[in-house]
Amino acid sequence: MVNMNVCSGITAIRVDADACPVAVRDLIIEEARRRKIHLVFYIDENHELEPAYGQVRQVGQGRDAVDLVLVQDVRQRDLVITQDYGLAALVLAKKGTAIHPSGLVFSDQNIDRLLFERHLSGKMRRAGQRTTHQGKRRKEEDRQFANAFYRVLNGQVQFE
Repeated sequence: MVNMNVCSGITAIRVDADACPVAVRDLIIEEARRRKIHLVFYIDENHELEPAYGQVRQVGQGRDAVDLVLVQDVRQRDLVITQDYGLAALVLAKKGTAIHPSGLVFSDQNIDRLLFERHLSGKMRRAGQRTTHQGKRRKEEDRQFANAFYRVLNGQVQFE
């Protein structure tokens, strides 16, 4: 089934940039510039970013401050790059598209499961149990992101 939120007419790319890997950021800048797509990076005031293309929207500190501003700005047919499952869910609700920097394309078919798994992991951590720790980013993740990113930009995203 084709994700109806995705079409070849992405109107803007919005990046939750505080924890966005450099390789992902560089690819986004390159493609947004090449395709002349509006690009905005969202960071909190503890970070600095001067991209070669696009705007930077710096917001105050605070839990979820960047996410709240970003989701306010999201419009239908926008593409958001984020590691935050909650933000991804809000983007989908606004008929936008969201991709994780690992290449996972968030969808109506997977977001509920992802949010539930996040909830269970939080519950385990609060109970003192250890959860897996994300290791160093691998080149394969960069390739997976690039593949998903191009598929979304070209309107070719398919879901099982």
